[in-house]
Amino acid sequence: MRFLRRQGVFCHPCALAFFRDMQVDTLVMGWWGPLSVFITPVTLLANLGALSGIRRIPAPVAPGPRPPLDPGKPVFRRPAGILALVPLALLGLLVLAVTALAVIGLVTGPSDGGSDDGTGTGSSGVVLTAGSCARNEASWPAQDLKPVDCGSPDARYRVIDPKSGSCASGDYAAYARYSDDGTSFCLRPLKGPAS
Repeated sequence: MRFLRRQGVFCHPCALAFFRDMQVDTLVMGWWGPLSVFITPVTLLANLGALSGIRRIPAPVAPGPRPPLDPGKPVFRRPAGILALVPLALLGLLVLAVTALAVIGLVTGPSDGGSDDGTGTGSSGVVLTAGSCARNEASWPAQDLKPVDCGSPDARYRVIDPKSGSCASGDYAAYARYSDDGTSFCLRPLKGPAS
């Protein structure tokens, strides 16, 4: 990465020629570095400030010691300028994608994605209460608990509120996401092997 600057007393056509050549060089070669991806757009915008100064320079009225430079084609009418539209378009798409994802994230709000970290509510919104019964539709230690009627043959566990903070021997601890206040219930097997 390097920064170049042309200084001197220029007529309008010469200043415009130098600007267009340097702007095309920046558009084509300015992207090829880890920090350059971020610095090049800033440099291109800063160069537009120089262009506004060039536009205020009056055209030469008398011939100088040598003829003025030919400014050439505008930046985006040159082959290199057209080629430079590719990284500019990619950068624009990246900015648009990040903005769109941020807006979607703000609109939809946070989600736990059904994680089994023991926090938040379950992806199905299942809430167990002390004294009720439940069954696990997954294999332990994974939990996919569903409330069932205690008289049902599907009832496998009685939901117990542990007063001491820990479950008794032989009980399973349910993830906190299955309670409405974030406490972890104990699951006491009713019959047969754990499922």
